[in-house]
Amino acid sequence: MHPPAATGNPEWLGHRRAPYPRFTGVARCGTWNYHAFVKREPVQRTREQIGQLARAGLDWVSFATEATEILRRAVPFDRSCWHTVDPGTILFTGSLNQNVGCSGSWLAEYEYVVEDVNKWSFLARSGRLAGATSIATYGDLSRSARHRSSEAYGIGDELRCSFVLNANYWAAAGFLRDGDRPWFSEDDVELMRLLSGPIADGFRRALLAAAMSDDEPLEEAPGVVVFDESGQVESLSPAAERWIAQLVEVPAPPVPEQSRPLQVVAARARALKAGQDPLELGARSRVQTRSGRWLLLYGTRLSGGAADRTAVVIQPAAMHEVAPLIALAYGLTKREREITRLCMQGQLTKQMAQTLGVSVYTIQDHLKSIFEKTGVQSRGELVGQIFLEHYVPRWEDLDDAPSGWFAKTSVPPDGETPREGHDHAAAVPTPLP
Repeated sequence: MHPPAATGNPEWLGHRRAPYPRFTGVARCGTWNYHAFVKREPVQRTREQIGQLARAGLDWVSFATEATEILRRAVPFDRSCWHTVDPGTILFTGSLNQNVGCSGSWLAEYEYVVEDVNKWSFLARSGRLAGATSIATYGDLSRSARHRSSEAYGIGDELRCSFVLNANYWAAAGFLRDGDRPWFSEDDVELMRLLSGPIADGFRRALLAAAMSDDEPLEEAPGVVVFDESGQVESLSPAAERWIAQLVEVPAPPVPEQSRPLQVVAARARALKAGQDPLELGARSRVQTRSGRWLLLYGTRLSGGAADRTAVVIQPAAMHEVAPLIALAYGLTKREREITRLCMQGQLTKQMAQTLGVSVYTIQDHLKSIFEKTGVQSRGELVGQIFLEHYVPRWEDLDDAPSGWFAKTSVPPDGETPREGHDHAAAVPTPLP
């Protein structure tokens, strides 16, 4: 058994138990001064390097690849995995693995089904943001089901971080050390917590950097993947195979059935109980392809035949399904997103004021802010040059379109600590007005 780091189980060190935070495996918040342990200059330098990288206009794979090397200099590790996230349903939409491999079914099982410490969804929605397995298990890594499943491959401690900006969850990463390496320390955990926002900003900006390629064949047929009651793929349509081949997964899955975005949607559909998600919003995600096109993946239970069979449908995303996500990526407020939706419906300023019950001057102030954030000068540019380049190249009737769906991170009220062991990600997201 490897000796624990200084922040391991104090009972092994021969003295009384230290005052661990109520939530183990995550950085202590507000109870100690991190900069008393780590020099301010290296921390600030790493933050500045990540910030510069976030503003470089990179796609998310390039951003994550370069961020890996910056982080490795600050917190050494041997392997890493990165995942983009749909902030509406907290489901993974893309993956980048370096020196580590995991199947889509394994990832879906251990993030969305199996109870374990430091699930990314919990770190994001509890506001804790980062955690190390060695700290979460009090120095006994075998307490983690995830670790037990990977220990035979030489994996040791894992440092996990969820990247959240303005209460929106954009991506997640895991940094692993080999079994013969020292464990991560609380200093390492706190550093990653401090970097969560700047890294989230890089993923947010990368989403806007990928406009759709004009020469991509406009495949329109939906693809269907059917899973049996045990989660094994029964059938997969040719259209589904073509869509899966367009997803951003590095390296690509060995077979289409092991696509990570596909498997996480299927796992969520199986996990939802009857009647828990009547609007069927929980088991779906908006996914950007390698060419910049947007797809919608949604899972549903099947009736008739064998019990507990599910299906995942893959199809081009409609404009009204992606528009709220792009608006969120631009940093628009809730009111600004409402006004942007009305712009896309073609409403005039006076009509917007009547719809929202505010003055014309208030609408004009909001439009000015929207134009500044998106870099355009008119409503025509907003719709034509900014939003349409991210969507399928056609207009759709938006009169009855929903305003979008987002699952904001649920930070507890001041002075209140989330209940230990409660996975806040289990709640099904609901449409916001």
